[in-house]
Amino acid sequence: MDAAKVALVKALLCFCALLPLGLARALGRGAGRLYFLLGGRSRRVTLRNLALAYPQMETAQRRRLAGASLAATGALIAEMGHVWLRPWEQLSSLLLQVDGVELIDQARSEGRSVVVLVPHLGNWEVLGLHLATLGPTVSLYQPPKLAGLGPLIKRGRQRSGAQLVPTDRRGLARLSRALGAGDIVGVLPDQVPASLSAGENAPFMGVHCFTATLASKLISRHQAMAVVAVAQRVRGGFHLHYRAASPEIYDENIAHSLAAMNADVEKSVHCCPEQYQWEYKRFRVRPRLGPGVYDDEGMT
Repeated sequence: MDAAKVALVKALLCFCALLPLGLARALGRGAGRLYFLLGGRSRRVTLRNLALAYPQMETAQRRRLAGASLAATGALIAEMGHVWLRPWEQLSSLLLQVDGVELIDQARSEGRSVVVLVPHLGNWEVLGLHLATLGPTVSLYQPPKLAGLGPLIKRGRQRSGAQLVPTDRRGLARLSRALGAGDIVGVLPDQVPASLSAGENAPFMGVHCFTATLASKLISRHQAMAVVAVAQRVRGGFHLHYRAASPEIYDENIAHSLAAMNADVEKSVHCCPEQYQWEYKRFRVRPRLGPGVYDDEGMT
């Protein structure tokens, strides 16, 4: 069964890679909007997250945003054929505007390492590929549930020069060595860690949720520069934004650092909220304090 799923996904990726980007996106958005109309777990989680993040927003407005978000997720999936399969030279021509790379260039010229925080916003896969062109880059890699897709994804993510390391002690040690050498490390700041020892509850969009401490600890340990980066989806391609993280992220108090990191992610989300991955259960709390926010309507 898994082999059939892998073959189907690869066929869809190849098909989308052959299409112009605009057409692939349009098909993906259509599929996402159809999914929203039919209902399902992702729609329920999206609506729940938006209710938590924007409690002041009218219900009808949140539903429109939820529909736009799932349409954007469909576009994201449809873009993966271009992102993973097309040559980097072709994909790089879709980077219509890139702002803020001088932050990373300056840090590297001073021999300072850089931790780049890449939230689940826009197309973070494109951002990771571009980041590797700015200097030696190391990021964590967790194999997909469909193991047969692993080689394709890993090859696609590394083709501009990035090095992917496993999400274990060996991989974390490699991240630390890279920062010690003045290199670049990419981290997903809004991914909920599985282990209780890997995070703490911190506010995001006004709601306390479990937040990974990895980025804050790496920044503190190596006195690295912290940069927030987003590859925003725009007509005809992508607009990449690199900006300095808030000064509070360097606070030695981990709670203050995590709050600042989440605030930076929040600031990025407000620029294009429909492109955030709202179907992800970001507002989980660990350890749980009473009923979870996703317990009802089959969202656990």
